[in-house]
Amino acid sequence: MLPDILVKRSVTKSGKKVSHLRWWVSLILSLALAIGTWNPTGHHFVHYLFQGNPLEGFKPFYILVMIAFWLMAFKAIYQSLRWYGAMIAAAIIVAFVYGLAQKGWLDTSDATVLGWIATIGMGLIIWLGMNASIIWKTATGVYTTDVAEEE
Repeated sequence: MLPDILVKRSVTKSGKKVSHLRWWVSLILSLALAIGTWNPTGHHFVHYLFQGNPLEGFKPFYILVMIAFWLMAFKAIYQSLRWYGAMIAAAIIVAFVYGLAQKGWLDTSDATVLGWIATIGMGLIIWLGMNASIIWKTATGVYTTDVAEEE
């Protein structure tokens, strides 16, 4: 039913089977949060919020849900990447976009294109924040969940 790349399974060093589907689901959710919050098309949460009274109907509920999702995203980014890691990730995205623009494959003089770059870039940073510990463990074999604070 799903393509093989989505349901491929790997075996970890400890013998546990893991599915690659989690990578794709977290990527889709990260992009959905970024694109759903703001995008250049005008079909997004910020546009919806400023249409009429923001305190009528279900808008307060939607506001609280979006705030909760963004708090979870920022917590994941800060906990796994810290601010300097997020800045490095952003710099890598900017360098990639610069390379695409230099090759002529991307028109960065168009504001709509820049809006999509920023929105998708934020989605990728959220995704990286959600998966950084897994990526780090896979690359190095070291799994860290906490930073011990010295007194």
